Amino acid sequence: MAYPEPLLIPMRADITQYGVQETRTPEELDAAIASHGTVLVVTNSVCGCAASKARPAVGLALQHANRPDSAVTVFAGGDVEAVQHLRDKHLAGAGVPPSSPSFALFRDGKPVWAMHRFQIESRQAPDIAADITKAFDQFCTPQSA
Repeated sequence: MAYPEPLLIPMRADITQYGVQETRTPEELDAAIASHGTVLVVTNSVCGCAASKARPAVGLALQHANRPDSAVTVFAGGDVEAVQHLRDKHLAGAGVPPSSPSFALFRDGKPVWAMHRFQIESRQAPDIAADITKAFDQFCTPQSA
């Protein structure tokens, strides 16, 4: 069951302000993940740790010199079919359990790194961003500003 869209609008804007594109359907998500190169997929959430930790961490991490070719988001409790599709088709087979908020980094359509809610909720945004940028350093190439 999805949350009322008016409730989600500011939380969607809180992540898209960093240039993260919404993928609200399974088809949009598949198209983003299927692209060559690297894609950060952010599973957004209504919880407090998404607002105060996960979303700001993404904003900080995307300022790093090495970053993915693109970044997209799905909203748990909003984009219900897209989130379930992400979990079932793209993450479950790689042993990545459902989690929101969470991050998954894909390279050439395959998940290569993930961070789960339990790794987010008790930490601060700069520390989370540091872990995200370590993954960027490992799997992404430098991008121009």
